[in-house]
Amino acid sequence: MAKQKRKPVKITETILRDAHQSLIATRMTTEQMLPIIDKMDKVGYHAVECWGGATFDASLRFLKEDPWDRLRKLKAGFKNTKLQMLFRGQNILGYRPYADDVVEYFVQKSIANGIDIIRIFDCLNDLRNLQTAVTATNKEKGHAQVALSYTLGDAYTLKYWTNMAKKIEDMGANSICIKDMAGLLTPYKAEELVTSLKSATKLPIELHTHYTSGVASMTYLKAVEAGCDIIDTAMSPFALGTSQPATEVMAEAFRGTEMDPGFDQMLLKEIADYFRPMREEALKSGLLNPKVLGVDIQTLLYQVPGGMLSNMVSQLKEQNAEDKYIEVLEEIPRVRKDLGEPPLVTPSSQIVGTQAVFNVLMGERYKVATKETKDVLLGKYGQTVKPFNPEVIDKVLGEEKKNAITCRYADLLEPELDKIEAEMKQWKQQDEDVLSYALFPQVATEFFKYREAQQTKVDATIADTKNGAYPV
Repeated sequence: MAKQKRKPVKITETILRDAHQSLIATRMTTEQMLPIIDKMDKVGYHAVECWGGATFDASLRFLKEDPWDRLRKLKAGFKNTKLQMLFRGQNILGYRPYADDVVEYFVQKSIANGIDIIRIFDCLNDLRNLQTAVTATNKEKGHAQVALSYTLGDAYTLKYWTNMAKKIEDMGANSICIKDMAGLLTPYKAEELVTSLKSATKLPIELHTHYTSGVASMTYLKAVEAGCDIIDTAMSPFALGTSQPATEVMAEAFRGTEMDPGFDQMLLKEIADYFRPMREEALKSGLLNPKVLGVDIQTLLYQVPGGMLSNMVSQLKEQNAEDKYIEVLEEIPRVRKDLGEPPLVTPSSQIVGTQAVFNVLMGERYKVATKETKDVLLGKYGQTVKPFNPEVIDKVLGEEKKNAITCRYADLLEPELDKIEAEMKQWKQQDEDVLSYALFPQVATEFFKYREAQQTKVDATIADTKNGAYPV
């Protein structure tokens, strides 16, 4: 049989989103990004992931930046490269399910401001929570990529994944991403999974993983050999650890083969040189914790994604309980099982992680249950692959369990946009402000106040200049 000819692998660069989200708590500013865009635009990336995920919240909350303004500036700089974002299905970029009108409007504005590819996922792999976003992306002529949150467990068989792929194709998605947020996919399992998916669907397959367990580069190699079309990598200063494999390394690994992406290593070196001082500064300031840079094979035991790990460490630090780290790690799989064995990805990772922290610190399991844990058990986040632990349902919900739902939660939600707009109209300077407020009411309001104060300062300076207070 003739050997199948392989195509060059396509590469999506994550340094402007997932890489700094995974390593330095999403603290890279727009100002730090802009000077290097021109060089990044010449690499030949399939796409640059630069928006969505936690970048929206972090921009408003910590950096006092308008995320919409960042997107417009990035779009102006990337003239030849597609821009990609991560979108949490019905949760958009927030932590609760939103009504369909908010989801549709967010998709519309994301594409209007510069996004080409929207990677849409659901923390429970409940496809009902993805359909609205996929349909809206298609309507706006964007590329709808549906991501399968990869995880391990009895229910997650090859048959499960291939059935999901077929359903995703039927939904109208343009491509499929295997989203391995915790670095659980090992090389030969990746080969097997990609081979199965390629036989089940005609859609392009992208693989996203993290280096946490140390196998990610080998996983990419076997996946690409099996026909994976696109892989996600990060420039070396913000690669490895809980981030992705390094762009330069993966490009070099395929050099001289049919799968060679054809990248210029000298250009990649210049880009890496630009980001390296940021890494050094983050290490010096403590923003980059060396703990997240190593290989943690325990990941394969506890299935904890990078962002969740750093979140958990900071929660324990705040409670002066860092000595409970291993205990909490061991509690996570138990909580996950109680909650129907969901994949651990935002927001399910935070829900399971926070509940595990409470269970350990309180000395009694579910003595305190978070609102989010209750909502999972009530079916508000969607359907899990396995049933919930009935004892936990009784302890956490009690009589409230009668209110559990089985439909798509968003079907119970009234349209929200008009109400949200009326609530925040005093702050509105652009249409997109309504969406910022919809996702993060308190954080956005603080940002709007900050923005107003900054504008007042600028106006005062201009007035003083006109009045001769400052020489022009």
